[in-house]
Amino acid sequence: MTITIESITKRFNGYVAVDRVSLTIPDGKLVALLGPSGSGKTTLLRVIAGLEVPDEGAVSMNGVDVTHTPARLRNIGFVFQHYALFKHMTVFDNIAFPLKVRKRSVEEQRALVNDLLKLVRLEGFGQRYPSQLSGGQRQRVALARALAAKPKVMLLDEPFGALDAKVRQELRQWLRRLHQEMSITSLFVTHDQEEALELADRIVVMNHGRVEQEGTPEDLFEHPKTPFVMSFLGDVNIFHGRVEQGQTVIHHDPAAVAPSVTETKAVRAYARPHELDIDRTPRDERSLPAKVRHVNTAGATVKVELLLRDGHTTVQAYLGRERYQELKLQPGEEVYVVPRQLRIFVDEDDEAPTA
Repeated sequence: MTITIESITKRFNGYVAVDRVSLTIPDGKLVALLGPSGSGKTTLLRVIAGLEVPDEGAVSMNGVDVTHTPARLRNIGFVFQHYALFKHMTVFDNIAFPLKVRKRSVEEQRALVNDLLKLVRLEGFGQRYPSQLSGGQRQRVALARALAAKPKVMLLDEPFGALDAKVRQELRQWLRRLHQEMSITSLFVTHDQEEALELADRIVVMNHGRVEQEGTPEDLFEHPKTPFVMSFLGDVNIFHGRVEQGQTVIHHDPAAVAPSVTETKAVRAYARPHELDIDRTPRDERSLPAKVRHVNTAGATVKVELLLRDGHTTVQAYLGRERYQELKLQPGEEVYVVPRQLRIFVDEDDEAPTA
């Protein structure tokens, strides 16, 4: 099932929640709608589900216009953040509910529910009630119930948002394996960058009701087109500077080359913490003088906080333990920060990076 969204706009009392969004959700792919609160991602999901009618635009499934087709006729499975299970029903009856509504035989209900209980690894839990399950187990029941109707599309709205970090991690891995087995076209809403990068085949980054960028996780992480995408997909350091005669200058120190910008302009240069090196002596013109403020050695990566020579720009660098053992950094020590990669954005035009 391929989903095509054409120029969708949705307003609520004059507020534009979704603003002329066009997308294609490829058949069999797991796609993330990623963005902060208020970015329009849940509203767009509800429009696709048929729970909201757009003010403008169209939604098609396999080339058929379903913009005004009721939700119950779209053959879509929907999973909510807070499970939405029937508390008075057993796990078995919760999963069987869509089959009962469709008047499937008792034998068919029993066979399919038992198959789904195996699929979501809850064999033996059929006679329990939702209150007797953990949060992760309840979410798996909700997924099984959504799958019971054999939907062509699965929509998930912050499916792991109510769970603790360890359970979320386990369920991500489980959902990824489940999707690989079933290959249902799936779209999930999340504000968790790590979740989107780990789970999705493709990510749609939304901001203020519009699509900032869409692509594979690797493409968005390595080639962000806007400062928002750069900042939203992981931790970043921001260096303020200017371009002079094709060279980017940060705090009076040449740090990179931006050959496409020839006139003097204010810029912001972005680098992720793992893209910064630390040296005791200047390496080249990219080396920026700094002072070590704090070193956090907990975990596989050592996190170093530094203050640049300007006296107010703080940056974070992530070092491997082997490199940290070589340097033996101490707070107060004078060092040099070397950006291995900078993504340069001109301040007055955030539409595209210049390097």
